[in-house]
Amino acid sequence: MSDILNEAVTVLNEKLAGADFDGTAKFDIEGEGSVIMDANGARAADEDADVTLSADADTFQAILSGDTNPTGAFMSGKLKIDGDMGMAMKLAAVLA
Repeated sequence: MSDILNEAVTVLNEKLAGADFDGTAKFDIEGEGSVIMDANGARAADEDADVTLSADADTFQAILSGDTNPTGAFMSGKLKIDGDMGMAMKLAAVLA
């Protein structure tokens, strides 16, 4: 597993701890792999999810660090969303 995925799992588990996130979401990181998030936390995996968010590694890291707003990344075309947009909005609230 890449360093980016390891860091992503750690950061996402911190953000998801105590959050009310009841669906499944997948971050597909271009050239790195995927991270699944659900009620149990985050883990490196490539499974079906309610919503899939796709971005390059730089955009993904900027979203995780708080330097980039997920909505802004989506509006600028740096983040693609496939699936349940309501679930994507719930996840954006958790990541904020």
